[in-house]
Amino acid sequence: MQKTGQIERTVDREFAEEEGRYRTMERETTELQKEAKAYLDAMRSMSASQSRIAETLEMFYTADRTSDGAMAGHAYKSAVDELDNSVGRDLDAPFRATVLEPVGKLCSYYPAINDAIAKRNKKMLDYDASRSKVRKLVDKPAEDTAKLPRAQQEHDEAKEIFEVLNGQLIEELPQLVELRIPYLDPSFEAMVRCQLKFAEEGYSKLAGVQRYFAENIRDEYANGQLDAQVESTLGEMKQLAIYGI
Repeated sequence: MQKTGQIERTVDREFAEEEGRYRTMERETTELQKEAKAYLDAMRSMSASQSRIAETLEMFYTADRTSDGAMAGHAYKSAVDELDNSVGRDLDAPFRATVLEPVGKLCSYYPAINDAIAKRNKKMLDYDASRSKVRKLVDKPAEDTAKLPRAQQEHDEAKEIFEVLNGQLIEELPQLVELRIPYLDPSFEAMVRCQLKFAEEGYSKLAGVQRYFAENIRDEYANGQLDAQVESTLGEMKQLAIYGI
C-alpha cells in the first residue's frame, strides 16, 4: 500500500544515515574476516607446498650427498620443515586467537543488530498504517463512533513503540561504529607482529641455506649471465637419443 501511495511512509533521514554507516562497517568487517581467514589458509598452503618442493629437490641429490647441491638441498629441506612447524606454533594459533576470533566475535553480533533494525522497520510499518487509519476516519467518520478512539489508541501505542526502537538505534548505532577502531586496533597490531615474526623466522632459516651458494649467483641470474649455461645444458639434453623418439 505504501508503494501505491495509499499509506504515507515515515522518512527518518537521521536513522538512514546511521544505518548506512553501520552497513558499511558490517560489510567491511565481514570482508576482513573472510580475507584474514584466506590469508592464514594461504600461508599454511604455502608452507605445505614448500615442504613438498623441498622433498622433491632433496631426491635429486640422493646419488651424491656430498656435493654442494646435495648439502644445499638437505639444508633447504630442514629449513622448510622447521618453518612448517613454526606456522602452527608462531603463526596459526596466535593469528587465530588475536585476529580471527576477535573479528569473528564482532561479526557474530550483526545478526542480533539486524534483527533489531528489522523489528524497528516492522514497527514503522505498523505506525504508518495506524496513522493512515486515523486520518481516514477523521476525513470520513465511521458510523461506529468508537472506531476513531480505538484507532487513535492503536496509533499512539504504535508510535510509542516505534519511537523507542528508533531512538535506541539512532543513539547506539553511532556508538557501535565508533567502537570499531579501538576494538580492531589490537588485532591489527597482533596481525603485523604475527606476520613479522613468521617473516623473520623464514629469513633466518633460509639465510642459512644461502651459504651453500656462491655470493654472486643471485645477481648473475638476475642479470641474465647464467642464461648461456642453462641453454648449454638444454642443448646437451636435446642431443640425447631419447629426445627424438
